[in-house]
Amino acid sequence: MAALAAASPGGDECLEEDEDELEPGLDEAEAEPEAGSGAKAAGGARGAVLTRRGITLRVLLRDGLLEPARGVLSIYYLGKKFVGDLGADGTITWQETGQVFNSPSAWATHCKRLVNPAKKSGCGWASVRYKGQKLDQYKAAWLRQHQPNAPPAEESLASEGEEEEMPEEEEEEATREGRAVVPEPAVAKKLEERSKKQQCKSLAEPAGTDHGPPGKRLESKPRVPVRYCTLGTRDSARNPQTLVEVTSFAAINKFQPFNVAISSNVLLLLDFHSHLTRSEVVGYLGGRWDTNTQLLTVLRAFPCRTRLGDAEAAGPVEEEICQSLFLRGLSLVGWYHSHPFGPALPSLHDIDAQMDYQLKLQGSGNGFQPCLALICGPYYHGNPGAESKIAPFWVMPPPEQRPNDYGIPMDVEVAYIQDGFLTNDVLQEMTLLVEFYKGAPDLVKFQELWSQDQTYLDKLKGSLASRTPKDQSFTHILEQIYSLLKLSS
Repeated sequence: MAALAAASPGGDECLEEDEDELEPGLDEAEAEPEAGSGAKAAGGARGAVLTRRGITLRVLLRDGLLEPARGVLSIYYLGKKFVGDLGADGTITWQETGQVFNSPSAWATHCKRLVNPAKKSGCGWASVRYKGQKLDQYKAAWLRQHQPNAPPAEESLASEGEEEEMPEEEEEEATREGRAVVPEPAVAKKLEERSKKQQCKSLAEPAGTDHGPPGKRLESKPRVPVRYCTLGTRDSARNPQTLVEVTSFAAINKFQPFNVAISSNVLLLLDFHSHLTRSEVVGYLGGRWDTNTQLLTVLRAFPCRTRLGDAEAAGPVEEEICQSLFLRGLSLVGWYHSHPFGPALPSLHDIDAQMDYQLKLQGSGNGFQPCLALICGPYYHGNPGAESKIAPFWVMPPPEQRPNDYGIPMDVEVAYIQDGFLTNDVLQEMTLLVEFYKGAPDLVKFQELWSQDQTYLDKLKGSLASRTPKDQSFTHILEQIYSLLKLSS
């Protein structure tokens, strides 16, 4: 699938969409009636223009139905929330990036395409809300005041040429249905000011920060995965840790929208990290996105040496990761986490987190960029042999006619690149991880038996064997790290 064309709406694209709200050949000054002059009846040519196209945000601002202010505009779409500022000139500034839009349609289309790249138009007046009320209600109020003989409001709410769509539910309704509403974005930097370091911060928290307190042993009870088609509409009573089977793109007659290649050193480091503790771990993925070839290359794993739920420690660790990405010329391209004793399948919580991350990464640049998620299941006895299952997935938005459904977890086909040697970065990270978990109550006891004939250390070595470069010059260093693990546990 071609990359999403998300050019800055402050330019020609936005102007064209704004002009679409007016009848061809009629400029905005002509379309807007003078205050108190009285518009022509709806049956006249100019009256028809005002009914369908001519009512702009500037008209509503001038006549006092709206007031310019920060954060008064919002869009709810497929469980996501976008917040904007209304300017005195009728422009809309999206708070997360500082981008300026000239019409509700331009802003709604841009935001909806970030969530659903297949979206063709935004139904701006029916989608954008001013202080919680849809803009088309203000348009209808203006019509009642200035054109009492106009057709009923429900016949003229949607601008011509815009497709009808089911209106999004109120935030309160979404909460009752168990649908998580994305918190208001805090980033207000302009798009062109974003560096790779700032891009890293777009994933504001480790994915598992609300999975449980430090040291909690997860996956103690086996979780039976469910098929996506059995989930239906979001249900607040459903356990967010419910595992969901992934769906292949072929099964829904679609092509994977991007290609992925992953370095073996990435898999080795995240597999090593996942083996160290009985609790879930999390980390980030660095790499490059080639828009010409649509290839996402994952070159480096960045383990978070923090406890899930420890927000105070997370900040400095993530800042260090951002610096490492920046210094290596890499971009943030995804994240990983572990299911220590369960299968490498996403939970409902993981699906929502991944959907949020996809949206944040797509919103941080001028074009489409995928965000990849990896799940590692190191000690799941359903894995064949000692090798951990590491599963990549991506989330497809639910169908537009079912906006309250969960996102669809998609299986991602990946090409694996065998590295020729272990880098010093990887070896240093492994050593730092051993030191971090040393003496922890949930540290795996590597001398104990994992199976009848294998210790946990044997299991770890067996899993890393297939991911270790053929160059044996680093074998002695790995053995030193394994010796440290024995001592620490």
